[in-house]
Order: sequence, then structure tokens, then C-alpha cells
Amino acid sequence: MKLLLHACCGPCACYPTEQLTAAGTDFDILFFNPNIHPYKEFKHRLSTLREFCEKKRYNLIIDKSYPIEECIRGMLSEPTVRCAFCYRMRLRYAAQFAKENGYDAFSTTLLVSPYQRHELIKKEAEAAAAEFGIPFYYEDFRVGYQRGVDISLELGLYRQQYCGCVFSERDRYEIRKKPKAEATQDKFVVVSKNIKMVTR
Repeated sequence: MKLLLHACCGPCACYPTEQLTAAGTDFDILFFNPNIHPYKEFKHRLSTLREFCEKKRYNLIIDKSYPIEECIRGMLSEPTVRCAFCYRMRLRYAAQFAKENGYDAFSTTLLVSPYQRHELIKKEAEAAAAEFGIPFYYEDFRVGYQRGVDISLELGLYRQQYCGCVFSERDRYEIRKKPKAEATQDKFVVVSKNIKMVTR
């Protein structure tokens, strides 16, 4: 089987690629992640994945396109499940690329993270598989999450602190500052009512 493995970043690719290699699976890695914000972070994660693939001698296919506007509009159109569009956009791309380039199946390193919405990833991947007529290779890589962390630390890979999108970046700071913000919330609300916009 020739597998196309979509990768969101270097650290998340560590365990899935180790497993696939041990199983004797022939695979190439695909980078397509226009959800990552800001652009500097996008470049950093791509650079880290490239570093990982060079160290492990894996084939890496890179799509540097960055339609961030489309990605944000799509996520805002599904505010209660904003991750759905993010997964769908990337997995549809992976499925279509795999189909058009002679792969037997596709998969994603998103399946390794316990912080991702696992069942939603699986659902969107299966939908993409049906749409483009190519199998989705499913494996619950979460069992090796810590192993992946250990490998990334051994290799000295950059480890990001949030999922990737602008909303997840905001959320990680809001969560950390939540107690303080709640304590002063009423004061801020009162002050904000007295603010007037002045056009010069």
C-alpha cells in the first residue's frame, strides 16, 4: 500500500510515522495547513516538519498556499463546530491529492492528538474518502501520543502551544487569564459603556 499521510506539524508526525515504518507501510508526507495563524507560525511549523523529514529521510510534499481568508470565513460559518471546516478543508485536499497522484489511501497525523476532536476528524476524513473515491486509512494514534512527545524532544523539534488557528491562539490566553478577567469584569463593562468613538 502507498499511503499519503497529511501532517499538521513535525511533533505530531513522530509517532504515526514510526508506526507506519514499523509496519512496513510505504508513505509520503503532505503539508497543507492554511489554518495556521499567524503566517510566521505557519512558516515555523513547516520548517520543523521539513527538519523532521530530513532527519528521518521521509519524502515530504509541500503546498505553501495560504488561503487564510477562506479558512477563517469557513470556520466562522460553523461557529459551534469551527473545527469541522478546518478538518474538512485539509482532509479534502489530502484525499483529492492522493486520488490524483496514484496513492492507495490517505490518513492524517491529526489522529495522534488527544486534544483534537477525534471523532470529528474521522467523520470528515470518511466523507472526503467517499467524495474522491479513495480509502481513508484509520488508526487511533492517540495511544502513542507520549511516545511522539518523547521523540520530538529527543530530536529537539519546535513544539507549538496551540492548535494553529487564530481562535485557538486566542483561547489559550483567555483560559490562562480567565480568573483575573472575571474578577474585574464588572468594572470593565461599566467603563466600556462610557467610551465614545471620536472621528477627527
